[in-house]
Amino acid sequence: MNAGFRPDFDPRDPLGIDDELTTEQLAVRESVRALCRDRVGPYVGDWFERGELPAARELARELGKLGVLGMHLDGYGCAGMSAVDYGVACEELEACDSGLRSLVSVQGSLAMFAIWRWGSEEQKQYWLPSMAAGETIGCFGLTEPDHGSDPASMRTSARRDGTDWVLNGRKMWITNGTIADVAVVWATTEEGIRGFVVPTGTPGFSAPEIHHKLSLRASVTSELVLDEVRLPQDAVLPEVVGLRGPLSCLNEARYGIVWGANGAAHSCLRAALDYSTTREQFGKPLAGHQLTQSKLADMAVRVHNGRLLALHLGRRKDEGKLLPQQVSFGKLDNVRGALEVARTARTVLGANGISLEYPVMRHMTNLESVLTYEGTSEMHALTIGAAMTGVQAFRD
Repeated sequence: MNAGFRPDFDPRDPLGIDDELTTEQLAVRESVRALCRDRVGPYVGDWFERGELPAARELARELGKLGVLGMHLDGYGCAGMSAVDYGVACEELEACDSGLRSLVSVQGSLAMFAIWRWGSEEQKQYWLPSMAAGETIGCFGLTEPDHGSDPASMRTSARRDGTDWVLNGRKMWITNGTIADVAVVWATTEEGIRGFVVPTGTPGFSAPEIHHKLSLRASVTSELVLDEVRLPQDAVLPEVVGLRGPLSCLNEARYGIVWGANGAAHSCLRAALDYSTTREQFGKPLAGHQLTQSKLADMAVRVHNGRLLALHLGRRKDEGKLLPQQVSFGKLDNVRGALEVARTARTVLGANGISLEYPVMRHMTNLESVLTYEGTSEMHALTIGAAMTGVQAFRD
């Protein structure tokens, strides 16, 4: 390269982070971006307003054809791509809508990962190929009405009855629940906490949809009710007992959120930048006022620092070096930062910022859910604090 050459400053990529991505990763981004642009973007504001995700199964099949369902898993019809590939996909999915990324995360990082990591060979062969194709939809039942951040206190139980298992209990705030074909449900047993693969057509299982939400409205959120659900002995995930099972799955999903939340923030920044350069006040574009430029600069620093953090964690994951505490670091900071960006972008758009004609308010309300699920900001702060001090502060 000519020593005197200087690349132009790109306001969409001010730190040149795209230069750090491989050709494959850029291709993943463009493929997911195209699907979002053509199949979801034009309609998601209306879906959000109506509180529904129509044609969810058709959308799942399209995501399966694209190869993003369980894309970071190997074998069984999964794409076997890198953690950074998966992260780039999550970033684009959530730049479109958090509900879309949640559908993909719950399918691949929770339900599929649980079976892939802890299931029997028969369970993997039976469920994973159709889940990767989007023909079978999964959900993940851990959170309960009275136990969110403290899953060890769950009340859902499984008892042996002859060679069968019988499950009773309730799970709450379950993405995909109402449309799922299979649920991975965690329950207490005499041996400890176990995971069960539950076909949703099993007698005694129901999944009523939760309505009256002000966040993740373009997403299916459900309660799971298990009333004497009888399962064969081979329905249990055989390779894990205890919280290590569900927490390993949550760690996979949290990693995707590190990227996804930043995608929502980036969408808000782009909306604010576009709006400020076309909207005129006091005889010149909003972007020509000092306070607006200060807001844009602050948002850009936050978003692109978040991208660097996500890329760093993704590379560590690909190298087998990523620690759960580092995932907590990323989830805590990038989601909190995304909310700051969304709120600032809303002020740039003024009254238009609350309109669904723009993505900002939709992202802002969605991010309130993302802040809480897969571990609240308080729990991630305590995880980091315990790792730094060696002192456990979760319980008195």
